[in-house]
Amino acid sequence: MHCDGGGLYLQVTAGADGTPHRSWLYRFRSRGRERQMGLGSLETVGLADARAKAVEARKLVKGGKDPIEERRAAQAALALEAAQSMTFDQCRDAYIQSHRAGWKNIKHSAQWTSTLQTYVTPLFGRLPVQSVDTGLVIRTLEPIWATIPETASRVRGRIEAVLDWAKARGYREGENPARWRGHLDNLLPARSKVRAVKHHAALPYSEIPMFMALLRGREAVAARALEFGILTAARTGEVIGARWAEIDLSGKLWTIPADRMKAGRDHRVPLSEPAIAVLKTMETIRESEHVFPGERRAALSNMALLMLLRRMGRTDLTAHGFRATFRTWAAEVSSFPREVIEAALAHVVGDQTERAYQRGDMFEKRRQLMTAWAEYCGQQPAAVLPLRAG
Repeated sequence: MHCDGGGLYLQVTAGADGTPHRSWLYRFRSRGRERQMGLGSLETVGLADARAKAVEARKLVKGGKDPIEERRAAQAALALEAAQSMTFDQCRDAYIQSHRAGWKNIKHSAQWTSTLQTYVTPLFGRLPVQSVDTGLVIRTLEPIWATIPETASRVRGRIEAVLDWAKARGYREGENPARWRGHLDNLLPARSKVRAVKHHAALPYSEIPMFMALLRGREAVAARALEFGILTAARTGEVIGARWAEIDLSGKLWTIPADRMKAGRDHRVPLSEPAIAVLKTMETIRESEHVFPGERRAALSNMALLMLLRRMGRTDLTAHGFRATFRTWAAEVSSFPREVIEAALAHVVGDQTERAYQRGDMFEKRRQLMTAWAEYCGQQPAAVLPLRAG
């Protein structure tokens, strides 16, 4: 150790291969203890530079500061500045990557990317995420808020999620300029006021017997899928994605796994005799794992049901709308409790506390409900009578 004076030392050590290593050290006392701070290797820091660094360190010590802690704080500030220079688009991609595993299908992440690329990237996607403010968010949303409110609402929510993620990761500070409640709701009209919510077209329940009679007269796979969907009040995606492994014909049960359910949990569907009859028909042409196969043994497409309705001259209807038909019939014609009806539709019933006490899925009551619904659907069109819960 060679002293240059004023706490500056040249330290010489031997490497593993015997080669000497020379580096500068500044030794000082801070809060009553001896400390030493490296100033760099002699190969990169000459004597003059080492003395200048030692002078700056002595000034800090004289001012009651620890040069080592001050240097660490400066390095942390530089790291934070570098982190905060991460762009919104970079944060978007990182957010999607970290959440992709929890999303049900790859289309969801593709939709996230496409909407934000279309509406956000041109305006502030390449700016540091810390720079995103209310003005930029408003400039993004205002042009589409009145014309395509549903898309605009999704864009807003996705911007908010990305900014929340960026704040949690330390890439930005402050309030979220894309939050709705208490912020943007003061600057933009509510989506419900911009345009009325458009519901899926539904058939009046009084017309279901006639419709089902016409539907049973068709031999297409799409007709059987739609018939099965109506009888089970299931969502279109759940029906066309049905697999034989989910079906228990002897137990008259269809168990839809959690990864195919909107609520993300298994759903048991009681099968009425007419629903079983549809399955037995499909079993005679069984050629793959899919109950309702399309081309090349893949599942039937959603468009197949829409085209079926068009061929039937019912361009006013959607397959999903038959769930509303069932819901209206159940509420107005049957006397089954609301919670049984909602459970049949796989809706989440009640608040968190109520659900904690309601552990069962009311399966047997739902079996009675779906049997009554199937009987109603199967009545002769001229003899439609109200049905009551037994």
